[in-house]
Amino acid sequence: MSKVCQVTQRRRARGYKYTTRGIAKKKKGIGIKVTGKTKRSFQPNLQRKRLWLPEENRFISLRLSAAALRTIDKLGLATIVRQLRAQGTRV
Repeated sequence: MSKVCQVTQRRRARGYKYTTRGIAKKKKGIGIKVTGKTKRSFQPNLQRKRLWLPEENRFISLRLSAAALRTIDKLGLATIVRQLRAQGTRV
């Protein structure tokens, strides 16, 4: 299963890890220089959650990011489930 949030669609982001050398000018050095760039990926903060849906009197399991959990707290689970079903996602 891919690392994608079902609600916010957050997924892996690509970026770089920088290797530096030198002493900062603030600390009386000549500055910090970048000596290398390595590709890396940033993973989303995903959790598998089992949430109670009172309208259907059952639990549903979703793969959510931490941001999606806050969205569910704000809008309510029923609203989010309605939006997911409108997009065609099986819940």
